[in-house]
Amino acid sequence: MRRIELRSRLIVFEGLDFTGKTTQVRLLAERLQRANLQVTTTREPGGTHLGEKVRKEILSTENTELLPLSELLLFITCRAQLSAEVIEPSLAAGDVVLCSRFRLSSLAYQGYGRRIDLDLIERLNEAAAVGRQPDLTFLIDLDPKTALMRKRGDGDRIEQEDLAFYRRVREGYIELTRDDPHVHRINGALSVEEIAEKVVRVLDG
Repeated sequence: MRRIELRSRLIVFEGLDFTGKTTQVRLLAERLQRANLQVTTTREPGGTHLGEKVRKEILSTENTELLPLSELLLFITCRAQLSAEVIEPSLAAGDVVLCSRFRLSSLAYQGYGRRIDLDLIERLNEAAAVGRQPDLTFLIDLDPKTALMRKRGDGDRIEQEDLAFYRRVREGYIELTRDDPHVHRINGALSVEEIAEKVVRVLDG
């Protein structure tokens, strides 16, 4: 698993809610650590002291009046903090950084899902991430109806969105990554182990 140089690389897992991104981050981190690589794992929104506080507000079902633009700006706040406090320092130290969600999520969820102008989101992304793009993205793609069937309970504020919203988000992910050689699309209907093995095969080159 060392054919691709992974030190100082940012690897991101993207996809709809309920597709197992966090699990894949954990499994890959364990594998890389067994290969004696230094690994930093993180997530969006969150990953920093401030980011975790903002995450609670974004996802709270009590915040029913949160505007789409306000939601976007809260995500951007988390991204700016995460980039400055975690991602950039870890990459500078030579770590492999594994992140559940990054700038693509805002384009898919707030752009396609909430219908906010994509150019505005790109400009905010560029500023918050200080120009950083993932070196590699794994898009775990799953039919929205299947994804929502995995939801337990009522879910958080965003997870409570309807099927039409999630269909727009999935469409966004597909459209945004269609010709991107840095994005590897994986069938989210596969088992956890099968997805993990596909990730490893990509990293094996």
